[in-house]
Amino acid sequence: MHESVSVDDNSQQHVLAALDGADDLTSDPDFRRRLDQHFPTLRGLFHSLYGSRQDWLDQLAALVVQSARSWQERSADLKALDTERETNTGWFQSNAMLGGVCYVDRYAESLEGVRARIPYFKELGLTYLHLMPLFLAPEPHSDGGYAVSSYRQVNPKLGTMEQLKSLAAELRRNGISLVVDFIFNHTSDEHDWAQKAAAGDPEYSDYYWIFPDRTMPDAFEENVREIFPENHPGSFIQMPDGRWVWATFHTYQWDLNYSNPDVFRAMAGEMLFLANQGVDILRMDAVAFIWKQLGTTCENLPEAHSLLQAFNSVCRLAAPSLLFKSEAIVHPDEVARYIDPAECQLSYNPLQMALIWESLATRDVSLLAQALERRHNIPDGTAWVNYVRSHDDIGWTFADEDAAELGINGFDHRRFLNSFYVNRFPGSFARGVPFQDNPKTGDCRISGTTASLCGMEVNPAEAVERILLAHSVPFSTGGIPLLYLGDEVAQLNDYNYAMEEGHDADSRWVHRPHYPARHYARRSDPATPEGAVFAGLKRMIAVRAATPELAGTRLVDFHTGDRAVLAYQRPGESSTVLVLANFSDSPEALPAETFAGFAPAAVDLLSEAALHLDEGITLLPRQYVWLRVTPL
Repeated sequence: MHESVSVDDNSQQHVLAALDGADDLTSDPDFRRRLDQHFPTLRGLFHSLYGSRQDWLDQLAALVVQSARSWQERSADLKALDTERETNTGWFQSNAMLGGVCYVDRYAESLEGVRARIPYFKELGLTYLHLMPLFLAPEPHSDGGYAVSSYRQVNPKLGTMEQLKSLAAELRRNGISLVVDFIFNHTSDEHDWAQKAAAGDPEYSDYYWIFPDRTMPDAFEENVREIFPENHPGSFIQMPDGRWVWATFHTYQWDLNYSNPDVFRAMAGEMLFLANQGVDILRMDAVAFIWKQLGTTCENLPEAHSLLQAFNSVCRLAAPSLLFKSEAIVHPDEVARYIDPAECQLSYNPLQMALIWESLATRDVSLLAQALERRHNIPDGTAWVNYVRSHDDIGWTFADEDAAELGINGFDHRRFLNSFYVNRFPGSFARGVPFQDNPKTGDCRISGTTASLCGMEVNPAEAVERILLAHSVPFSTGGIPLLYLGDEVAQLNDYNYAMEEGHDADSRWVHRPHYPARHYARRSDPATPEGAVFAGLKRMIAVRAATPELAGTRLVDFHTGDRAVLAYQRPGESSTVLVLANFSDSPEALPAETFAGFAPAAVDLLSEAALHLDEGITLLPRQYVWLRVTPL
């Protein structure tokens, strides 16, 4: 009956029997084909995580049955998209990709408000829209929506799940992929599972890391670092009944216990439900923290990777077009380990982001150039999501050992950068706000919009140049460039954030302003800062989409010998795009010898100006060029 089965072992026969017992769910030929292809991988991963349990095979069978039912419920439109993207696996690596990110309520008030902004998204050129956490969450303290009370209910202030499903379809018709957060490290303490655990239900108490006294929490905390010390010390909080529950981030966010396979299956069900609403990409939140093991830091453990790969294998069965994007703000070596076609096909690039800001402060690109040379190229079938700013704070995630090679003391340099970006350093142009200032460790992160961090309140003309210079890097290094919507019209810090309920203790709301209507109204006037930024970004977007060399992620380093000038190559079939960006406040002259490996004739794709490389190039302060050159 199951002649197509590629691996005939007891575990697969056990699963097939379970499927047959559930109305023969293997009768769909597409599902059977993918089951044959992907089951051995899923089985191996699931066994590595749960094989020590006697019920692991029954758990695996239940997971596959659950996946088959989800596939049956998937709409014909989404199944057609699955088929299309199975044959076009690199669709997200196109040079026409452009991402935008926003909070629904702050940018558009509601999901219907987002729908009304689709014409603007098309004007801008968006192909990817990330709507920040929009599910049911506690009020007013929700950690910006990252404390999820239900993965199947939209925050009623924003709309309904039916409206989200309809919006996803409308975006898809307009060539825009929908991205939402999958907050799978924790739930809010108001989630139904947490409420049952708090009531003492033993089944749901096992969904979380709950202990009767401080013995185990104390043992774990010997190696686990504090994430938000201003919120609560350590990693555990006491429940009203005296028990202790793991809460890595905030007191109202309880960490899920993935050593329990019931939790894996429950969260796989939530993931597939969202995929069937039309979500194209899940931002996998806090991936570094999802597996706990006594005696370790409980960050970046091997099982975290196995969990992601297992979730990915489930998607290959029941929602094959769904992609994962990792959110790992950790050491650069650890960030890279999550990037794999079988794990997370997309990844934020926090190192590039942080070092763009570092280069703007120091006027020295050495650390950024080093990072592009060593850490930019990633496996085939994956892509960076490159950005200047996100909803989150800026943390200085460069590796101390990388900095030391350049004669930079990492601790001292971070203190300088923090001082510079919160205007505590003489001559600073930045107007940022400190976030999670920790006097005990000297740690601090930075809040602020791109325009305010670039000095718009100090010198608007120079700030416009810095904004465009900063964006020229993610727009030309490969992957998906991502705009925090509103930054493309130079929105400023919202210093009234503390007046809003639940925001007073979180300075990140300073860079999450409401829709800047006055700024958008000026976007067509290039004589205004808003118009100048918008025009500059629109030009980059158009040129990027018309330049095949800028597709994919492959980047080749290029050395100018000038510490103020960032340079790299994006090679194509017959020509190369050579990017040069001057982070100095003075002109920088590059002699003809710098370009000896290219034919003399070149053209700047952005200005369409012809250049003669045999005459050398002088870059104005904060100038960037994308040169199409011909290697000799």
